[in-house]
Amino acid sequence: MRRSHVATALKRARRWSALPVGPAVTLLAIALGTILVPMLARQDPLAIGDVLARRLLPPLATGPDGSFHLLGTDRFGRDVFVRAMLGGRLSLAVGVVGSLLAGLVGTMIGAIAAWRGGVADRLAMGLTDVLLSLPRLILLLVCAALWAPGTTTVVVVLIATGWMGVSRLVRAEVLGLRGRAYVEAAVALGSGEWRVLMRHAIPNALAPAVVATTLGVGNAILLESGLSFLGLGVQPPAPSWGNMIAGGREVIVTAPWVSLAPGLLLVITVVACTLLGDWLQGRMAPGAERVAVRDRS
Repeated sequence: MRRSHVATALKRARRWSALPVGPAVTLLAIALGTILVPMLARQDPLAIGDVLARRLLPPLATGPDGSFHLLGTDRFGRDVFVRAMLGGRLSLAVGVVGSLLAGLVGTMIGAIAAWRGGVADRLAMGLTDVLLSLPRLILLLVCAALWAPGTTTVVVVLIATGWMGVSRLVRAEVLGLRGRAYVEAAVALGSGEWRVLMRHAIPNALAPAVVATTLGVGNAILLESGLSFLGLGVQPPAPSWGNMIAGGREVIVTAPWVSLAPGLLLVITVVACTLLGDWLQGRMAPGAERVAVRDRS
């Protein structure tokens, strides 16, 4: 018995041992930077100081007061690196929260639709098909135009336009689980319908939802930045990567670092999130454990 437990633990360890170190370390470093850099900065990233003396200093420059600017300053004399880290904090938070809540909404709608069936299933999937047939960018622009721009609006818009794919995946999983022996046994033992759904069906249908939500984090960050770039998301002086890129358009020729720094951070973050999502998809796919063990045997 003990040997079987050890073998199972070794299989699980092998399954999760191939974590892509580069993307994971990159995301961890960016997340720590967004927390620590604004806290330790000497200059308030939201305050406009001596504009004439600090304006558009190049990267690695030193200000009149001896302060070091790793990525230079913007047209208002604010440190680009500190603002990029503060903007990253907001962009990451909005992207992660929006994607997680969209995944939660999609999971519940898909699970309930599959479990109840009938009219509820047809209505839920009909609405899903209609929304999936529309480009998400159009839905984002329409929703953002209906409400006042801001962080809350961006999160609501990401949830309203991001739950459909997760809903279809979870629905397919729950439909396959309804006839499983342990579900029928739970019903035969007198468990209520909702109890069986919450305790047995949904936990066993979460794998595709987790993968889709992880892959959606990078997309949500990108969409948030796009809305902020268009002026429909986070509003200045609060920084986000999107409005920082937009704010550097006027000086893109003379001071490209103002837009380049948040743009590169945005690209690196989205790519790292996508790579982690792809890795997670490979590890949580059906038969992944068997393939991983067979490849190492």
